[in-house]
Formats: sequence, C-alpha cells, structure tokens
Amino acid sequence: MGPEALAQVLRPLVGMFPASAHPELLAGLEGGDDAAVWQLDPTRALILTTDFFPPVVDDPVDFGAIAAANAISDIYAMGGEPLFALNVAGFPSTLPPEVISEILRGGAEMAKAAGCVVAGGHTITAEEPLYGMAVLGTVHPERIFAKTGARTDDLLVLTKRLGTGAITTALKKDAATAADVAGAVASMKTLNRDAARALSAAGVRGATDVTGFSLIGHALELAEKSGLGLELTWSALPYLPGAREAAMAGHLPGGATRNEHAFAPALDYAPSAAALATTDRSLLFSPETSGGLLAALPASAAESCLAAIRASGGEAWIIGRFDASLPTGRIRVV
Repeated sequence: MGPEALAQVLRPLVGMFPASAHPELLAGLEGGDDAAVWQLDPTRALILTTDFFPPVVDDPVDFGAIAAANAISDIYAMGGEPLFALNVAGFPSTLPPEVISEILRGGAEMAKAAGCVVAGGHTITAEEPLYGMAVLGTVHPERIFAKTGARTDDLLVLTKRLGTGAITTALKKDAATAADVAGAVASMKTLNRDAARALSAAGVRGATDVTGFSLIGHALELAEKSGLGLELTWSALPYLPGAREAAMAGHLPGGATRNEHAFAPALDYAPSAAALATTDRSLLFSPETSGGLLAALPASAAESCLAAIRASGGEAWIIGRFDASLPTGRIRVV
C-alpha cells in the first residue's frame, strides 16, 4: 500500500487511542515510528512489530531468512533487542509442504542468529505465499531511536547499500545476473544488529530503517518529524552491483511510482544535481527490502561510529546533513 493510501486508512484509528490517555504507549499510531513501544517500568519497555510479504527471491530458505531479517529490523530501528517472534504466514494449498518447511526454516535460522526465539505463529491459506513475523523486543525507555531527535548539522548515516528493489524486480523478469542477485540476497539477509549497537554507543539522535517507502520517504520522515530540512548528497549514495543497470532497463518495483508521486514534491535539486539522469532520480524512490538503518548522528561522532560499524563487518556512509535553514520536511539534493 502506498504512503498516501496508508495514511488515509489509518486516520480514523489515530483519534481512538490518544497518547494522553495511554502514557505507557511511548510510540504508536500518532508518532508513525517503526514499531510500537510500551513502557513497563522506568528501565524497561516492550517493542512490538510485524511485517510480511510475498517472495522476493526464488530460494525458499533465502526468502524465509530475508522476511525474518526484515521484520526483526524494526526492533533494531527502535534501538532495541529482539526477544521472541511468531510466524505470520499464508500459503497456497498447492505449495508442497517441503517448500513451506524450508521457508519457515530460513526464518527460524535468521531469528536464532539474532538471539530471537521463534515461539509459534499463525498460518492461513492464501493465493500466493506470504511470510513474515511478529516480533517482540525490549529497550530502555530513554534509549529509544525515535524519528524526532535530529538536530541541525547532524549527519545522515546509511548502513546498507541501496537497490534491492531494482535487482529483485529484474530477477522476476529473468533479467538479473546470478552475481547481482547473490549480492542483493546477502545484503537483505544481513541483520541490522551490529549497526544499531554502534549507533547507540555513538549517541544516535534518531533513526529508522529503509524499507518500502524508499530512501527518500524514510529520510523525509526523519527530517519532518525533527522539524528540519535535509541536504542529501546524491553522489554519496551507495548502490548494490547491478542496481543502476536494472533501473536503467526499467526494472523498478511498482511501489517506486507511488513513492515518487507522494514524495517528489518535497525535493529540490541544486544546480549540481539538476542534470541527474532519470535512472538516478527513480532509484531515490525505489522500495527496499530489509534495507539498512538511516540515522541522525552528531557530526563529532559520525566518523568513529562508521569505523565501529565497519570493524564489525558492516558498511556505512555519510549521505547528508540536517539543516534548520532549509524548509521543514524538504530535501535538497546536491
């Protein structure tokens, strides 16, 4: 569902559960954060999230692992650690049981790698395979990665390469190389745990993860909710091998068009970026699956944080800067 349609269908729910009536709900419908957070006591809060989708790759074990990593990512995007998960699934009656078993095994192996117990779940019959998880985690109430904390001159950090949507769309059309698919699968199966821990140690101000609303959509959330504008350096954006080639060939997810319609009006292009190719502009709006974290960090802590992420085997880049002199909720591409 696109961002505008989602906002419309959720609007009636927001007023039903006002924050003033539920002070224990630290993050819910009104804030638009990556997961719900419920405070238990001064030092403990629960994080609850869910996510599921149809297959993005052919291998059932990889599909299960990617779906699990994607669902667990919302726990990390809130600054927490996962505790346990429930499978959420729908499968056609014609799908062989051994394939279903492999999907569930992939999810369970990923959850185990995250230190998260799979405790059960619910499955229905569906026209196409759907799989994901509902995940419960914990966080200290004062260490939540909310989307509202960026300050002017904070740097915007990204912790995974972009382009999974373009590559998996090319795969569906038999137009992706095995090497490009392998790179995208490896990225999507990488947990955001180590990056989240490094960001927390560095004093992260706010964060989210990059998923269906694209890099631009999620960056706009951080800027708008923090009351700031954002300068985005397009030449600093890292892409997976094969992503630009897939986009140039027209292999972009359907959600890219919806995202561009919703978010393009908030973008301004500096003279240095005015000549950006259509491909580069389109990739800004391409949905990602199990993408990296997008975080606001004090400039003084950014380089040491990036070094810590790289030391743990991950990747990270500085791709922008928050700027109070720009209009709130606008992105200037330079």
